[in-house]
This record gives sequence, structure tokens and C-alpha cells, in this order.
Amino acid sequence: MIPKDTALLVIDIMNPFDFSHGETLAQHTKKIVSPINDLRDYCKKKGHPVIYINDHYELWKADLNLIYEKCHNEISADIITPLRPSEDDYFLIKPKHSAFYGTALNTLLHHLSIKNIILTGIAGNICVLFTANDAYMREFTLYVPKDAIASVSEEDNHYALTMMKNVLKANIDDTGTLL
Repeated sequence: MIPKDTALLVIDIMNPFDFSHGETLAQHTKKIVSPINDLRDYCKKKGHPVIYINDHYELWKADLNLIYEKCHNEISADIITPLRPSEDDYFLIKPKHSAFYGTALNTLLHHLSIKNIILTGIAGNICVLFTANDAYMREFTLYVPKDAIASVSEEDNHYALTMMKNVLKANIDDTGTLL
């Protein structure tokens, strides 16, 4: 059961996957599309905010349509199209790995009276882990469904989940158990 004062964060899902190991990350990310959509649907039904935080790809504009167009290609289409934010979702850009660094995320979460965060997205061992660390330092309770984050390497993803569970006290149950 997800507490009332919870927000769903979707990290870096608008992505072109046009970098070294990008195709591998895209293959792993395709496995998390359905769990993220399940979480998103649940949160919307229960009135929990859904917040997308994304790299800006040198556009420096929190313009979903521009970023979507920049990221849309043959590799990314099966990921970013079904997970595209809707009109009632929040969409923020970030300059670095953590969704908290240099963004309005912390202010937005406090404005929405959020105490619990469900973290999803990519890459689990980089941006999701750094965001989880910053959320923990800000005393948010963390849920990181193990079937809703992906990294280039399965080993790195497992390591990140272990760190989030053991150090950051995150619940890493899968989406089905969490819902």
C-alpha cells in the first residue's frame, strides 16, 4: 500500500540512447516500460503526483515536446512513446545526475506535501542512485521498485539496488508487491 503523501518520479526516461552502450541500455529499459506505466496509472488513480525529471540534451528548456522530438528515434520509440508525460504530469529538466541538483524538485515536493518517493527510470546505478541519495539526505522515505529501474549492466543495477536498500533504507520490492 502506497501512503497518501507519495510522488512518483520518473528519471531520464526521455532518452535517445545514441551513446556508447545506449542500445544495451535501451534493451534493459524496454523491460521497465510496463512496470513504470503500472505505477503511473496507479498513482494517477490515487491522486499521487507524477514528476518526470530529465536531462536537457543541451536544449536547456523544460519543453517536453522539444525534448521528446530530440530523443525520438528508432531505438527510443518503444520506450519514450508509451511513457511520454501527459498534460497533468510535472516535467523538470536537470543539469547533472541527481534530480535534486540545480532543480526545483525539492521545493515542488514540499509544496505538494510529499514525504515518500517512488523512484523509477534510468540509469539505476547513476541518476536514480544519485537522486535516491539526495532524497534520503532530505529525509524522504524511498521506494525503488526493482523492476522499474534499468542500467547498462545488470550487475551495476543490482549493486545500485543493494546500496539503496542497505544504505538508503529504500524498499526495493517489485511493482506488483508495492501496488
